[in-house]
Amino acid sequence: MLAMNYRGPLRVRIDEKPMPKIEHPQDAIVRVTRSCICGSDLHLYNGSVPDTRVGMTFGHEFTGIVEEVGSEVTKIKVGDHVLVPFNIACGECVFCKQEMFGNCHESNPQATAVGGIFGYSHTAGGYNGGQAEYARVPYANVGPTVIPEGMDPDDAVLLTDVVPTGYQAAEMAGIQPGDTVAVFGAGPVGIMAARCAWLFGAGRVMIIDEIDYRLEFAKNYAQCEAYNFRDMGGDVVQWMKEQTDWLGADVCIDAVGAEAAGNAMQTITGRKLFLQAGSATALHWAINSVKKGGIISIVGVYGPTDNLVPIGNVLNKGLTIRANQASVKRLLPRLIEHVQNGVLNPKGLITHRIPLEEVSEGYRIFSQKLDNCIKPVLIPPSARM
Repeated sequence: MLAMNYRGPLRVRIDEKPMPKIEHPQDAIVRVTRSCICGSDLHLYNGSVPDTRVGMTFGHEFTGIVEEVGSEVTKIKVGDHVLVPFNIACGECVFCKQEMFGNCHESNPQATAVGGIFGYSHTAGGYNGGQAEYARVPYANVGPTVIPEGMDPDDAVLLTDVVPTGYQAAEMAGIQPGDTVAVFGAGPVGIMAARCAWLFGAGRVMIIDEIDYRLEFAKNYAQCEAYNFRDMGGDVVQWMKEQTDWLGADVCIDAVGAEAAGNAMQTITGRKLFLQAGSATALHWAINSVKKGGIISIVGVYGPTDNLVPIGNVLNKGLTIRANQASVKRLLPRLIEHVQNGVLNPKGLITHRIPLEEVSEGYRIFSQKLDNCIKPVLIPPSARM
């Protein structure tokens, strides 16, 4: 089968790889119909995530048609068109029982923090992902969800990560009616977080980035204010205070993570020398821009090691920090309803539909932010017939 093949930092290509097989009675094999390239994939592509191994197939956002199921799979059947959450979850451990499906204690033998994730580094279990013609889906009674009749596959594929992660960012922020919400990062997740902030009653939503075309897209898609931090006179925190009667935003959401720009020291130590787990610039801004007693919600991805953050300010301002990988399965019923009722329009984020065979070009366009790219989706040959 055709599959994306990681060959080292900034090098991916399409290759013939062996077909996945049923390895456990609870496995399923799906024929992929859509697979996204995520901002998190770029962390892997850029070589920023430890234990990303040559030969891996990325892709944690995908849909597919069930081709084969193991003997213990009862919740889906051959021929079902399913969306596959990026979390790999057993459904039985103490954390899955609490609906913390992103923290499954059984699906990732490589770590005790995050659960298994499709197409990520071996710190998340080392599972191959969906940027391929076929994918093996473990614990198939838990994660895969049949796409409701009439739902556009382009909407469905974004329910595997982008929509739930953006929604959970707003949910974790504890937004109260009338709150001022600042979202750092105008990538797909940040844009969705800004859009979802309104659903929780925000009175004002601002999004901050450095890419003008993304800011323009965010302003239109999420109906929010959009600002380029390069135009803030060199002091984002000062600017934010000026915008909020010198109090700070009620809520700040970090939707950037490890590859943030805007601070030379963070860039050098986090992205060039790898002395910390990525650049924590956006998190710094969030901590220092939020009001006293405010809430920081983190969905931007950082590595598993340490970061330099102003923890003293967290204490002295009485801040609450909430963070986690999105618990996709928990959120799906509500988000499917929002899509079916027209409250959310996930496919509106998609700007590029790229043949799977051109995956390397897809990574080039997305990573270099070319052609006004917001969200690229890969389409395998069989899904184009």
